[in-house]
Amino acid sequence: MKKRLFKLPRLAWLKSGLFWRTFLLLGVLTTLSMSAWVGMISIVQREPQVQQISAQVISVVTITRAALTHSAVGLRSELLFELVSNEGIRVFPMEEDDEVDPPPDNALMPDIEALVKAKLGADTRFSSSVNGVSGFWVSFKIDDDAYWLMLERERIRGLTGIQWLGWAGVVSIVSLLGAALISSLINLPLARLTAATREFAQGNRPPPLPEKGPREIREANRSFNQMVDDLQQVESDRAVILAGISHDLRTPLARMQLEVEMANLSLESRDGIQSDIAQMDAIIGQFLDYAKPTEAATFINVDVKTLLEECAHEVSRLTDVQVSTELAERAHVLGNATDLKRVIGNLIENARRYGKTPGKDVAEIELKCSVKGMHTARRVTIEVSDHGVGVPEEQIAQLLKPFTRLDAARGQANGAGLGLAIVERVLLKHGAEFKVRNRPGGGLAIQIAMRAIA
Repeated sequence: MKKRLFKLPRLAWLKSGLFWRTFLLLGVLTTLSMSAWVGMISIVQREPQVQQISAQVISVVTITRAALTHSAVGLRSELLFELVSNEGIRVFPMEEDDEVDPPPDNALMPDIEALVKAKLGADTRFSSSVNGVSGFWVSFKIDDDAYWLMLERERIRGLTGIQWLGWAGVVSIVSLLGAALISSLINLPLARLTAATREFAQGNRPPPLPEKGPREIREANRSFNQMVDDLQQVESDRAVILAGISHDLRTPLARMQLEVEMANLSLESRDGIQSDIAQMDAIIGQFLDYAKPTEAATFINVDVKTLLEECAHEVSRLTDVQVSTELAERAHVLGNATDLKRVIGNLIENARRYGKTPGKDVAEIELKCSVKGMHTARRVTIEVSDHGVGVPEEQIAQLLKPFTRLDAARGQANGAGLGLAIVERVLLKHGAEFKVRNRPGGGLAIQIAMRAIA
C-alpha cells in the first residue's frame, strides 16, 4: 500500500499535460541518440587514437635516442636544454632508487604499451610519475645505460571520461532546451484552444483564435471560431424571441386583469381568475429573467454579508417562512449586485414554495456565508438550505434543466420550471461554482462558491 501511495504523485506528474509528455519523449529520444552517438564515436576512434599516440611516443623516443647517440659529448647538454625548451621533452638517467608510479590510468594504455614495446623492446617501462614529477614517462636505452624520457601529458592525452561527461552534459542541456522549445511550440495552439473553450464554457465570448499555422491547426481554429459565432447567434436569437413573446403576452394579460375587475363575477371566481393571471405574469417574468443578459462590465465589489441580510429581512415578513443566518465578515465578491440578489431571492422563494418542513406549514430556511482559503485561493461560499423532503438523488441533475419541474419530489410545483436554470445561468456569468445536494436530515442544500476579493 505504501509503495502505491509513493507512485501516485509521479503518475500524476506524467499525466499532467501534453507539454510534459512531449518534453519527456523528446528528452528520452535525445538521450538515447546521444548515448548511441558517444558509444559509436568511442568505438570508431579508439583504434586510430591508439595508433596515433603510439606512433608519437615511438617517434619521439627514437629521434631523441638517435640525437643523443650521434651528438658530440660536449653538445649533449645544449641538446637536452633545447629539447626541454622547444619540445617539452626531458631526459633523465634511470637510477635504481627512482620512485616509479604505475602507468597512467587510461583505457587506451594497455594497447599503447603493447604497440610501443613491440617497437622499442619488451623491457620498455611506463610511468605516470617518477620521483614525484608527473608526466608521461617512457624508458629507453643507449648501449647499456637506461634513461627516462618524459613527455607532457597534454601531448598524448585524448578526451578523458570527465571531458566526455562535460561535453555530454552540454549537449544534454542544449537538447533539453530544444525539446522544451519544440514542446511549447507544439502545445501552444492546443493551449490556446483549451483556454478559449474554458472561457466560452464560463459564459464569456473568447477572442477569435488565429487562423494561421499548419493546416490542421487552421482548420481547428476556424471551426471553433465558427462554432462560437453560431452559438452566440442562436443564444441572441433565443433571448430576443423569449423577451419579445413574454413582453407581448403582458398586454393581453393586463387587458384580462382589467376585464375581471369590471366583470360581474362572484368573489370566488374573481380570486381564481386573478390567481391564474398572477401565475401567468410570474411565468412571463421568469422568461424575461432567463432571457436577460448579465454583462461583466456591470460587476462591482459586492458585500455578500449585507446582501444576504437584506434578502433575509425582506423574506422575514412572510408568515410561512422562518429564516436563520450564519454570515461571515469581510465576504466580498466581484459581481452584479442586482443579479446576485435576484439569485438568492429565487433560491429562497424556491425553498419557501417546495421546501416546507414536513408536518408544518412553514419553510425553515438557513442562509450561510463563509470565507475559506488564502490569498488568490480565497473563496466565498454561500449556502441556502431548507428542511423539506429533498429530491431523489437521481433527479438532482434534472433540476438545473430549463422547463423541468419535479412535481413528485417537490410538491405542488407552479411556474415554468426556469427557477434554478436562471440561477445557474447568472452564476455562470459570474464564474461561480453551483452545487445542489440533499442535506443530512432532510431538505435541499444549494451551495454557491465565488472567488473572494479584498
